[in-house]
Amino acid sequence: MQIIKNIFGRIWAAWGALIFVSTMLLFLIPFFLFIYFQKDPRKTNRFIRYSRIWMDVFLGLVGCPLTIRGREYFKNGKTYIVVCNHNALIDVPVSSPGIPGGNKTIAKAEMAKIPLFGLIYQTGSILVDRKNEKSRRESYTKMKEVLDMGLHMCIYPEGTRNTSAEPIKPFHDGAFRLAVTSGHAIIPMIIFNSRKANPPDKGFYLMPVKLKMEFLPEVEVLPGETVEQLKARVFDLMKNFIVQHQ
Repeated sequence: MQIIKNIFGRIWAAWGALIFVSTMLLFLIPFFLFIYFQKDPRKTNRFIRYSRIWMDVFLGLVGCPLTIRGREYFKNGKTYIVVCNHNALIDVPVSSPGIPGGNKTIAKAEMAKIPLFGLIYQTGSILVDRKNEKSRRESYTKMKEVLDMGLHMCIYPEGTRNTSAEPIKPFHDGAFRLAVTSGHAIIPMIIFNSRKANPPDKGFYLMPVKLKMEFLPEVEVLPGETVEQLKARVFDLMKNFIVQHQ
């Protein structure tokens, strides 16, 4: 039975890749007509609106429809640092379009080198080369600029996909230092079932699974709160929610 499932998962992944590329090529038409030559924040706001349509079509065709709860926690006129768990590659195209309002994601610089897709990828991202100290410093400054222009900033505080048996990996400091220094509140975001759809240990593999995204209430930085204290508080909130609802 497991052999049949593995074969199906790879066939379905091929179908998913075909659908992704096909819908991406269609997306390139409005991308170049209405998005690429715009300036931020209008550029990113429009990009996210079109991306939501693209991802709704893509996820529906690959049998991974997305249900989102908790959008009401985003207050009008307020900009947030959104922190998201990370279990699978499919998290990336799901997370940013799912966030209400324009936003950018911190992302790997090397992905921008992929032909055509790279142009789309870097439009919605702050690119960082994690091996380059200068790139990391510059990305931090750029994230502040994103918040200042009225866009949300989406960050995966685990850094990489969680391949462990734990509900969530230990967090890096970046998102929480950004919150402490900028004064912007954090909204935790949790994606469920992406590991079932796209297991990190199976490589080229995809299963049709219903995905869920949950936003939790905003977490304000408390007076005098340190980066470590804020990080621990958000980590506990997200871990407990995952354990209770997975």
